[in-house]
Amino acid sequence: MSEDTAVNVAPAVSAKSKSKGLGRGLGALLGEIRSEAPVKPDATQNEGQPTTATTGLAMLQIASITPHPEQPRRHFDEAALEELAASIGQRGVIQPIVVRAVGAGQYQLVAGERRWRAAQKAQLHEIPALVRDLSDRDVMALALIENLQREDLNPIEEARAYHRLAESEGLTQAEIARMVDKSRSHVANLQRLLVLPESVITLVETGELSMGHARALIGVEGAEEIAETAVAKQMSVREVEKLVRRKTKGEAPARKVRTARSATDDADIVAVQTHLEEFLGLPVRIQSDADPKSGLVTIRYTTLDQLDLICQRLTGGEF
Repeated sequence: MSEDTAVNVAPAVSAKSKSKGLGRGLGALLGEIRSEAPVKPDATQNEGQPTTATTGLAMLQIASITPHPEQPRRHFDEAALEELAASIGQRGVIQPIVVRAVGAGQYQLVAGERRWRAAQKAQLHEIPALVRDLSDRDVMALALIENLQREDLNPIEEARAYHRLAESEGLTQAEIARMVDKSRSHVANLQRLLVLPESVITLVETGELSMGHARALIGVEGAEEIAETAVAKQMSVREVEKLVRRKTKGEAPARKVRTARSATDDADIVAVQTHLEEFLGLPVRIQSDADPKSGLVTIRYTTLDQLDLICQRLTGGEF
């Protein structure tokens, strides 16, 4: 059962995260939802009027809530929203959205925009909400973390969110990485995607190109043409890397191979060299010493992205 759909909500709802690391980030911003007492209307409110609250859990009028203009997620699958709306219409909302008060009886959405949109489609008038007193930095971080938890953001949306945190809050890549429980290189690599031509960025947003494809095109002349070719021919990341290498540097020049003890030794070295080039997508040179048991392996890179790629490929994960 999805976190976004299920039975009607009692005020005490768990905020347990799908990811322990990201869950700690949410916990730091939200506190434990289950410890929040339901908010009661002011004593001066007339019965039947919409509930207002400054903190805590409450049933709020959907019309009193507006989405945050800096929400990281820009694309919502309409078919998925319709499915969610049908489920909410039958069972209600299981997890409160998160909002902050922005005026008398008015709230700004912080997390849970899919639920809020689906509740409107289901023609609900009220929705359970956790009202918190949050700074602009906390709002941005919370919205980003929530989407990262559910893997709802495409690479460009994630990159733009990191960029906004850096620009508006003056955060370094290391600080952003700690905030969202990612590596600094992950944050840096995503932010570099934003220097790509707009047409390439659009292909990443629509899912026609992956982050790996896009990274291979950073700083490459003719990136738009290569991107179109990659999409048309359904090329893999390594195929794109090879194409980039051919277009930017040409094929690697013929290597002078030291005289080996036998033709078999020569062939083995060339085979290993070729395999490494295919694996890394970069020029590789293997030089044997006089003693064939030792030698030198040289991997040439021309950008920091390529260096990051080498580290990731050789370590079998994120560097």
